[in-house]
Amino acid sequence: MAEPSSASGSILQDVERYYSAKARQYGATALGVDWNSPMSQRLRFVQLLKVVDWAQPSLSLHDLGCGYGAMLEHIEDRHAQADIQYVGTDISDTMIRLAQRRWKKASHARFALSGSSPPEVDYTVASGVFNVCLGHAQLEWERYVTDTLQAMSAASRRGFAVNFMRTEALVVRPDARGQLYGVDAARWIEHCRQALDCDVELVANYGLPEFTLLARSRSGA
Repeated sequence: MAEPSSASGSILQDVERYYSAKARQYGATALGVDWNSPMSQRLRFVQLLKVVDWAQPSLSLHDLGCGYGAMLEHIEDRHAQADIQYVGTDISDTMIRLAQRRWKKASHARFALSGSSPPEVDYTVASGVFNVCLGHAQLEWERYVTDTLQAMSAASRRGFAVNFMRTEALVVRPDARGQLYGVDAARWIEHCRQALDCDVELVANYGLPEFTLLARSRSGA
């Protein structure tokens, strides 16, 4: 479900192993991409896709860390009239094979293993790709986040959207400290505004211990 960047190879290997194991255990389900329910998974998609201007006559969207393609199903249900070209990428070959089997008849969609750089599209969205740090030090993990956000921003003509766990979410889960990454929203809002030259909208208080950032390019078409 996560996406490679220029961060250390050890992070990418650990993330790939983690999500591939989930996919092998649970298959094409919410648990297979490490969410606790389809309902919470869909709720996240609603927030992330607020970055998209659905009034566009046509658009392209990259689902970074796509898993088995659950977001595409959500788009089919909620935005069936949209003229959209969808591409899903994931670091896990197991995930991509699940997605390709599930969506083999969808001519407007394609799935591929993550490459050295993301595809150029109108919008990039990523759900949960920064949550599971698997014991990597915070500084190392935040370099990974920084690199990935930079790649998303550079490849997205109009904007991108990501979500993060809130710091307080870890307070009630002391067993997960060191394994999960939680952060205050201001940390990445400021980064997106200053380093990536984006207008950033914070979406919070939607019933989950997290927040979503909608980053729109100031120079976008």
